[in-house]
Amino acid sequence: MRYVVPAAAIVAAAGAGLLAGQTGLLQLPLGTRLNIATSSSPAATGRIIYYRDPDGKQLFSDVPKKTETGKAYLPVREGEDVSFDTAARAEPAAAGGVKKIKFYRNPMGLPDTSPTPRKDQMGMDYIPVYEGEDSDDSTVKVSPGKIQRTGVETTFVGKHPISRIIKAPGVVQIDERRIVVVAPRFDGYVQSVGPVTTGTHVKKGDVLAKVFGQEVLNEAARLLIEREDETSVRGGVNGPVGVIGATRRLQNLGVPEEFMKQVKSERSVPDTFVYRAPIEGDVLERNWSDGQGFKAGDVGFRIADHSVVWMMADVAESDIAAVKPGERVNVTTRAHPGRTFNGTVTVVYPHLMKETRTVRVRIELPNPDMALLPDMYGDVDIATGSKADVVAIPASAVIDSGSRQIALVDLGDGRYDPREVKLGRAGGGFREVLSGVSEGDKVVVNGNFLIDAESNLQAALKGFSAPSTTGTGQ
Repeated sequence: MRYVVPAAAIVAAAGAGLLAGQTGLLQLPLGTRLNIATSSSPAATGRIIYYRDPDGKQLFSDVPKKTETGKAYLPVREGEDVSFDTAARAEPAAAGGVKKIKFYRNPMGLPDTSPTPRKDQMGMDYIPVYEGEDSDDSTVKVSPGKIQRTGVETTFVGKHPISRIIKAPGVVQIDERRIVVVAPRFDGYVQSVGPVTTGTHVKKGDVLAKVFGQEVLNEAARLLIEREDETSVRGGVNGPVGVIGATRRLQNLGVPEEFMKQVKSERSVPDTFVYRAPIEGDVLERNWSDGQGFKAGDVGFRIADHSVVWMMADVAESDIAAVKPGERVNVTTRAHPGRTFNGTVTVVYPHLMKETRTVRVRIELPNPDMALLPDMYGDVDIATGSKADVVAIPASAVIDSGSRQIALVDLGDGRYDPREVKLGRAGGGFREVLSGVSEGDKVVVNGNFLIDAESNLQAALKGFSAPSTTGTGQ
C-alpha cells in the first residue's frame, strides 16, 4: 500500500520532532520504501525544503550533507511529493494476498491515530491496524501469536460455593451454664470439710462438707412425727398431707434426699447431714473451714464443669456481617501446637466494643480432656459463607480499576469483550458475580493484564471504536 504525502508534510513532521536528534535525520519504520515523485510543474524548481538520501534510504536532513560513501544528499523542493510504501509491513492474508493497513494507532493506548507510519514522543512505533481488525463495538482483537506468547488462559464461568476464613484472636472462658454454687438456705455451721480445696477436681457425689442447722433438725423431727401419725391413721386425710408438707419444707431448705431417707428409715434425726458435689468439675471457690458458721445464702463452694468451654473471639467490624451462628470454627493454641480444636459459633453479641472496633463472638468448644484452660489464648478460624453454589469467577479474572471491575470474555477467534461486572462475596479464590457475565461464558484468568496492555483495552473501555483516519499531531 502507498501513502502519498506532500513534501511540505515532511517538513511539518520534522518540525513536530520526527527528525532524529542531532543528526538531523528522519527515521521511518523499518520496511518502509520511499518514492519521490517530482511534478512537471514549474513549482518543482522552488525552494529546497529538505534533503533526502541519494540511495533511497529512510534518511532525511534539513541541511546539506553527505552519506558515509561521500554521496551528497539530494534536495527536495516545493511541489515534489513523497510516497511511503508500507506493503513490506503488511502481514500476508490467509489467501496469500496482502492485508490493507487502515491506519496506525498510538502504541501506549492513547486515542490518537495516524494515516502514515510514525513514532510517539518516546520513539515507539505506532501500531498498524489492518482491515478487519477494528470493530464498531468495544471488543478487542489479539493475534494468535500474541495469545500464545503471553500464555493467555481461560475458563468457563460456573457455580461454586463461596467460603471465606475469618481469622480472629480469642480467649477461653468457662461456660457460665456449667457453674454450680453450693449455698445453704438456712443458718448453721460447718462441722467438717471434705478433702477438697480450690482447684480440686471432684466427681458428682464426692463429699464437700458436713453441716449442722437447727432449722433442718426441727423440720426433720416434724417429718418423723408426721410419719408416725401417718402410720396410726393410715387412710385419713390429715396424715398424708402432713407428711407431704414436712418433706416439702425440707426440700425448700435444700436438704438432700439422702438425709430425708435416713430419717425415715432409722426413725431418728441425725445431728448433721452431708453436702455432696452436685456435678463433676473443678472447685473454683472453697469458702468454708471446719467449725465455721454461715448464714442462709452464703456461698460454700463454687464448682465449674470444664468438659465444654467457650472461646470468646473478637471479630473485626468489617468482617462481622459474614459471621452467623452455627458456622464451623477451628481453634489453635500456643499451649498445644499442631492440635486443632473444633467448635461452633453459638452467639454473635449484639454490641460493638468501641475501643477495639470489634464484635464479641461466642464459640462453643468440646473439652473432654481439659486441655483448654480458662483465660488461654487461641487463634480462631471461622469458616463463613453459604454452602449453596452461586455463579462465580476466579479472582484472577477480575481487573479492578478501583472504581469498577472488568472481566475479559473470550468470544473466540482472538476477540475479547471487556465487560463490567458487579461482584458480591469473595472466598476460596472465587468472586461471586451478580451481573455482567453468565454461567457458561469463557473468561480470561491468566494474561488479562497483558491483553489490556497490548490490545489497547483502556481505549476500548472509554468507548474508542473505529478511529478516524485523520491524524492528530503530537
